[in-house]
Amino acid sequence: MQKERVIIIGSGPAGFTAAIYTARAALNPLVVAGNQLGGQISLTSVIENYPGFPEGSTGSELVERLQKQAEVFGTRILMDEVTEIDFSQGSPFTMKTHGDEFEAEAVIVCMGASPRRLEVPGEEDLIGRGVSFCATCDGFFFRDKDVTVVGGGDSAMEESLFLTRFANSIRVIHRRDELRAGEALKKRALNHEKISFIWDSVVEEILGDGKVEAVRISHVKTGESQELVTNGVFVFIGHDPNTSIVEGQLNMDERGYLITDEHMATN
Repeated sequence: MQKERVIIIGSGPAGFTAAIYTARAALNPLVVAGNQLGGQISLTSVIENYPGFPEGSTGSELVERLQKQAEVFGTRILMDEVTEIDFSQGSPFTMKTHGDEFEAEAVIVCMGASPRRLEVPGEEDLIGRGVSFCATCDGFFFRDKDVTVVGGGDSAMEESLFLTRFANSIRVIHRRDELRAGEALKKRALNHEKISFIWDSVVEEILGDGKVEAVRISHVKTGESQELVTNGVFVFIGHDPNTSIVEGQLNMDERGYLITDEHMATN
């Protein structure tokens, strides 16, 4: 069993920030990065609201800088996933990954979140066949196609704008009658010639035989249902925290987010 002073679970901005601080304190941290270095931001096309980047940055560029800064101070990075962790006996805590077992005096939990799914018929079967949760990853495959984006927040608008580089048209389906995105993104999306909107509507089903061919939507106020032909469905309706591995061990709120005190410590 490998013994560590500090293990940081997760390699997003929170994980790398923790790594920089603990490494500078000579605690020799180990970051268990998961299967995607950088977490969600690595899949983001353009980041415009991160301090110090007046021209903006891509997600991959920011991740590279975070990693380099953490490693300068001695952070070690393990590309593996935590499969089991035991907080019940107190420190030192025991942890397993796919490839090793660890004992750590302290654990910093920065596991992030995963894209929330629609949970409608057809979604699961057509993931990778026209259903996507990452325009940066899959947008290229929809060159000159007509696609549908579900959502109305910042992520939905950022990804819709990114898709305009490839797709012929982007139809945004939103359950409300106005966008929740910030004003800058909202203005750009509403004024883009390739992007159109269907308001007060939700997706009931994703249709297709081996690939996405259409979506069935319904109006939240009238109940009226209709089918819309589309080549792809990109879902951006929020995220759910990746905390299932510590469920029952650490206090969480009703959504699964960890509850911390004024010192950012869990129970």
